[in-house]
Amino acid sequence: MKTSNAAATAIQVVVSKMMDRVLERVLIEDPFIKESHHANKPLYAALVPDEIFKGSHFERRFVTPFGGVWEKLAVVAAKQTHGHCEKGCAIAGNVGEERLRRIQEVLNKLEHAQSSSSRQSPKWTAELSYVLAGQGKPIPVTVVCDIFVHNPTSGKRYAFELKGPLPNSDQTKVSKEKIFKLLAMSPIQVDGAFYALPYNPYGSKKVDYKWTFPMRWFDMHNDPCVLIGNEFWDFIGGTGTYDAFISEVNSLGKTYRERIYREYLGIEPPNMSNDYLLK
Repeated sequence: MKTSNAAATAIQVVVSKMMDRVLERVLIEDPFIKESHHANKPLYAALVPDEIFKGSHFERRFVTPFGGVWEKLAVVAAKQTHGHCEKGCAIAGNVGEERLRRIQEVLNKLEHAQSSSSRQSPKWTAELSYVLAGQGKPIPVTVVCDIFVHNPTSGKRYAFELKGPLPNSDQTKVSKEKIFKLLAMSPIQVDGAFYALPYNPYGSKKVDYKWTFPMRWFDMHNDPCVLIGNEFWDFIGGTGTYDAFISEVNSLGKTYRERIYREYLGIEPPNMSNDYLLK
């Protein structure tokens, strides 16, 4: 897949629009009014500086438009490269009754220790082979995936369970079950199904990942169905998308953080050369 600077540019446009909308809201439509805060919460105002609550006011109005931000960014990146992408896509097909039973068997062994041994460790390739070896009566199954990508040119279709970088155990279990079902459908409805994290908070390599909860269900360092950071973005947006995306976001961050200091907090921004950067 070739480099797609267009995907990174499309991501930049989405982030810029979302940030501009947040600033419009906190500066014009719903600003923090000190006098109202003092009148409504006199005890809080007497004990805590206004700036703390002004920050909370901003945070609440920031979180809503940025809800599901990774999915939104994935859609615009994938459309640039593959042509079609949607979130919350329902994929329907038939899965053999024995395959469904084996999926639950695999998940149960990963979740619970067996009487004669300890809880099993995830081994994706062996697990999937075991599931697909089952047959049985076809059962209608519908799976709603987080991200669905279709490339009309190649005809390839891909499904992704896209979670935050620190997912919990329960949501990871649900994602693994959905991926199993997608790949067990007959006839095949997707060419690949993946468990994806938008970035790695622990380092640049897959082996650096340390969050333990999803490791109960996937070998996060080795499973081919697991995509973390650059693996995911370059897959959906083309080689180089992740690096270009990171560069664009950090550039935008400097601009918007300076604006927030000056226009919202009313103070000059500090030296931010060593501040946090997305990596």
